[in-house]
Amino acid sequence: MRKLVYFVAASIDGYIAAPDGSWEFFGAPDASVAFMVEQFPETLPTHVRAALGVDDAPNRVFDTVLMGRHTYEPAFQAGITSPYAHLKQVVFSRTIAGSDGVDVVADDPLAFVEKLKQEPGRDIWLAGGGNLAGQLLPAVDEVVLKLNPVIAGGGIPLAAAGFQPHRFVPDGTTVLADGVQVMRYRTA
Repeated sequence: MRKLVYFVAASIDGYIAAPDGSWEFFGAPDASVAFMVEQFPETLPTHVRAALGVDDAPNRVFDTVLMGRHTYEPAFQAGITSPYAHLKQVVFSRTIAGSDGVDVVADDPLAFVEKLKQEPGRDIWLAGGGNLAGQLLPAVDEVVLKLNPVIAGGGIPLAAAGFQPHRFVPDGTTVLADGVQVMRYRTA
């Protein structure tokens, strides 16, 4: 069975984006980009892959990406209607229409993902945002957290689920030269 993997960057205090949804305050240090190119090239947006020399790199871990509307909208508003064209792209929203190569799902995300996990394929990448992650927390099999050495002080939380403890077991940490710690957790 496919795994749902929440692969996301966060600040030390648990925010994945600023209050306005931007994430530029994390930066894109060379060591972090090199790690992404080496370990998770499919998590790089299609328009960035060519510049990094991985435009034809095979998908190693994921073949599907899940996004909430607020995660998808910045690319869409910038004219990038298919930000991860090398993956099956699913956006959960009740307010937007689908676009080229992007499936928009208005149904219950948890029920949709439970069915998706039963289909053949590679693992499923939950890209965000915090609201969608909170809804899908019961289905998350693994968390890969790129913990950035910054305190944001506010913003969009890692998982906006209210108080719903879900226990995970540490499964390794990689410390990058730029201070980012890539921490892996799996369900307990």
